Amino acid sequence: MSGLAAYAAHPEHTRGRRHPEPAPEYRSEYQRDRDRIVHSTAFRRLVYKTQVFVNHEGDLYRTRLTHSLEVAQIARTAARALKLNEELSEAICLAHDLGHTPFGHAGQDALNECMTDFGGFEHNLQSLRVVDELEEHYAEFDGLNLTFECREGILKHCSYNNALLLGEVGERFINRQQPGLEAQLANFADEIAYNNHDVEDGIRAGLISIEQLLAVPLFRGYHDEVQAKYPALAGRRFVYEILRRVINHLVTDLIDSSAARLGKSAVRSIAEVRSHPYALIGFSDTTRELNYTLKSFLREQLYKHYKVRRMTTKARRVVRDLFDAFFTDPALMPDEHEARTRSELVPGAAGRAAGPAGRARAVADYIAGMTDRYAILEHSRLFDPRERT
Repeated sequence: MSGLAAYAAHPEHTRGRRHPEPAPEYRSEYQRDRDRIVHSTAFRRLVYKTQVFVNHEGDLYRTRLTHSLEVAQIARTAARALKLNEELSEAICLAHDLGHTPFGHAGQDALNECMTDFGGFEHNLQSLRVVDELEEHYAEFDGLNLTFECREGILKHCSYNNALLLGEVGERFINRQQPGLEAQLANFADEIAYNNHDVEDGIRAGLISIEQLLAVPLFRGYHDEVQAKYPALAGRRFVYEILRRVINHLVTDLIDSSAARLGKSAVRSIAEVRSHPYALIGFSDTTRELNYTLKSFLREQLYKHYKVRRMTTKARRVVRDLFDAFFTDPALMPDEHEARTRSELVPGAAGRAAGPAGRARAVADYIAGMTDRYAILEHSRLFDPRERT
């Protein structure tokens, strides 16, 4: 692929797929990854999975789908500027949330508590499980059979014990190596996107105010700039003009700082990137501190807001109730999911588990695949006598 740096991921040099396939004729290996992700069932479900707000609370808040598209857009811009592989960067970003539960982090935390005795639950590992095992499209293999580089990027975090069970894709966690640059880039694109759209959604929901955000230096600087240039501007346009400048600041700094690090490191290949002692994609020290202050503000003022706490409390209760009901009586689940709990071995990205652990993992797979509204509906069907089954 022309125009790529020597340390970028070149599709002709991919480490391949778990199940060998003929090379695609009119697209690259990473284009094929992206296309399979976009056509997957799990990707479609992201439209009804939320970030902070439960899906039914409003149509204008971000969902996991719109978030993934925004992350991919940021990553493609930065990848092009850094001469990294845009297609791989996009594929990783589109797939990074495929394993997320309904109700955002509240759902993940609740499901992880339910799975404490059975290996826990982590959405990055579940995203890998989705693309490796759970998607059912092809005659010759389970999952989407993505390239190693894409799977590596999806697996942002992983415990040592789980890494031991993952084969080649888990080796970097065991050997304490870096992932490829496209995977590193996807992590920062994710952070830039969710911090800034949480600001916008939080203001729209009335949970945080512009006045409160003036305590955040990164926001305050561009607030004053926009106010001086457009003194009569107000409402959504005013907020958007601020946030587009904040995003541009973060993306531009990420590109410039990463380019400087790459130049200073003198890396010449992906192998040298992997063995480098620290990540080569990142913000400058000044912008990292500015971004940290924004994240801290959101954690204290938005994510801990009493209305968000009320929503997350209800969400956690729904997930726990569903898990307890299905684990106790798997026959309450649809036939295909109930059948997984009866299998002698339940396949998964984190290995194979028999007995109660296998049953718990099958239940977790079912719940994690739910959209917000489907989880609420299932809960009503099980616990509200007035609801039809």
